Amino acid sequence: MTVHALVPVFNRLEKTRQILACLREQELDEPLRLIVINDGSTDGTAEYLSTQENIVVLDGDGSLWWGGAMETGLRYVLRNSPGTDWVLMINNDTKFNQNFVQTLVSTARTHSPAVVGSVICDEKNPSSLLSIGGMIDSWRFQVRDKLEANWDLNAKSGPHLVDVLSGRGTLYPLSVFKRVGTMRPRWLPHYLGDYELAVRARRAGYRLLVCANAATLSANDYGSSYRPSSLADKFFNVRSPYYLPATWLFWWSCSSWIERVTLLPRLIYVGLKQRSRH
Repeated sequence: MTVHALVPVFNRLEKTRQILACLREQELDEPLRLIVINDGSTDGTAEYLSTQENIVVLDGDGSLWWGGAMETGLRYVLRNSPGTDWVLMINNDTKFNQNFVQTLVSTARTHSPAVVGSVICDEKNPSSLLSIGGMIDSWRFQVRDKLEANWDLNAKSGPHLVDVLSGRGTLYPLSVFKRVGTMRPRWLPHYLGDYELAVRARRAGYRLLVCANAATLSANDYGSSYRPSSLADKFFNVRSPYYLPATWLFWWSCSSWIERVTLLPRLIYVGLKQRSRH
């Protein structure tokens, strides 16, 4: 079985060099296939990738965003691979040790059927946890990290059940996509697309696990730095983490039937409440 590592990139050439180096150093008992989705980079990324051996490069025109880039990669894998393979979703602004992918694969095998994610640690202080995994309160529209003040990375090796998993180092059995479909980039072009996919996998019977022995290292400021200029910009700009179509579809996917019936008035209430605070 092959592990297909999907790496979406847009500029940040040095980060792309870094992630490819990490992937090529992996000690793994399965073949590892590197697939880079280059969404119209203009900083020399395309030229660099053209010189690299043993990678697949899929090109976008700059309009894919994260969800579209992952969708492009997934469709390529589904066309060219058997259903027993694995897909690793990984961002290019992360680092990890040589056993990272093997640890995810071993955990997924042991706890099958499962999707397995990694903890996120501060790249400047690897013992400092930034994220474990998300827990959902769909009634209050909250996704809270499972991270606790006294959570000990060494003492609690897990794996730990969570409600959602990010795309920053998560291993999916390819069978997930054959069962629940792939990304939904039209509605979830960037933010929440990884979480919504994980919710569908969980509803289909796959356990969502976080393996504490597999850590991605990231900058402490990871996440969205976008600052909307208006309410319209906040809710209807793809760059915004509050993009309304994505917010609606994500919470619809997470909700029970009674929560779906009341979804619209609750969203309006929360939006008005947030506006009054500002």
